[in-house]
Amino acid sequence: MLKRMIFGVFMICMALVLATGCSGKSGTEEQGASGSVQAGEKLFKQTIIGNQPGCATCHSMEADVTIVGPSLAGIGSRAGERVSGLSAEEYLRQSILEPNAYTVEGFSANIMPKWSDELSKEQVDSLVAFLLSLK
Repeated sequence: MLKRMIFGVFMICMALVLATGCSGKSGTEEQGASGSVQAGEKLFKQTIIGNQPGCATCHSMEADVTIVGPSLAGIGSRAGERVSGLSAEEYLRQSILEPNAYTVEGFSANIMPKWSDELSKEQVDSLVAFLLSLK
């Protein structure tokens, strides 16, 4: 009888693990889009990424504060409205990988680095997840 109860508890635990995913990440690491919000935030705040100035060097996270590029405060809420036909996630990914595909009004093209040369797919995914979380 005890073995059946233990087996039943084990099966319930396994079902819960499978239902919630078994990524091996801690329960406090938030996932968004297809990347880690926390990893994206950490990467965003790096002063240097590869041989380039990091994101926070040029982009403020305070509304109406411009450093070099546009403020990214609330970008998760407005990114889906920037380019017709692109979702918020698609727009942010394009902005990172092809920064001259769309330039925000009032800002110059050819200033932002083309991050596809510096960042892995996982890093881009995490940056997008972080930016989408900025509501």
